[in-house]
Amino acid sequence: MKLVTFTQGNSTRIGVLDSDTTIVDLSIAAPALPREMCAFLAAGASALAAAKQAAGSTSARVALKDVKLEAPILRPPKILAVGLNYKDHIAETGNKTPEVPMIFNKQSTAITSPRGDIYLPRESEQLDYEGEFAVVIGRYCRHVPKNRAHEVIAGYAIVNDVSVRDWQRRVPTFTMGKSWDTHCPLGPWITTADEVGDPHTLALKTWVNGELRQNSNTSQLLFNAFDLVEHLTTAFTLEPGDVISTGTPGGVAVAMNPPKWLKPGDVVKIAIDKLGEIENRVIAEPEGTVRI
Repeated sequence: MKLVTFTQGNSTRIGVLDSDTTIVDLSIAAPALPREMCAFLAAGASALAAAKQAAGSTSARVALKDVKLEAPILRPPKILAVGLNYKDHIAETGNKTPEVPMIFNKQSTAITSPRGDIYLPRESEQLDYEGEFAVVIGRYCRHVPKNRAHEVIAGYAIVNDVSVRDWQRRVPTFTMGKSWDTHCPLGPWITTADEVGDPHTLALKTWVNGELRQNSNTSQLLFNAFDLVEHLTTAFTLEPGDVISTGTPGGVAVAMNPPKWLKPGDVVKIAIDKLGEIENRVIAEPEGTVRI
């Protein structure tokens, strides 16, 4: 299944992508189910089964063109990301190969929709893209061995780990450079794990204004999705709706000579096999973002 969050009128709810053009509205087809994605995932296997059955409904369809497709998880409990996790990206940065996953977090307020605008900050022009394969956690879990990690994964999605490079490099921790509002496009939906199969054979491509910048495969991950679940749950509980963004391959702007920083008007498209694509335009940060 492809699980979506969408807004129609003043109502935001969840559904199942029925085709390239329609969504089955679960608030109509299965009204007993939660209408928010984290709560739906927390409801477990029975909720997934009910959604799968409801996906065949003919009376609860809405046209994709008539709704706004939101990030499938509007406010993930945690967004966990990994630095230097593709061999070609390690090579282009000149860094040593990590011996353990290099974990950092993005703030949940960085989330934006799969077609939402990315803001170029007033404070920097060093705006970069990072096409990434993301894991979505489906249940509360702790101390998960690698050979059982697949059991706690609800599905997979695409992330653009947008980065403000000068802010990222000011200090050893990445939080400030990675967490600006709109700097985590997520989507276009959650493709459930059963539909993906092996998550470590998926082609990943990123284009900027139609120019192919990143061209890799999840087989090139240094620490794969199951390694990361094992590693993270050693320390803390993962929760339904947590997003693990697994790192970016080579081809980012900062590694170019000179760097090709994103600027207003640029369009970044990221596609991953079986997961679809996200496409986001860069705009100057609007004046209306000031909130005091």
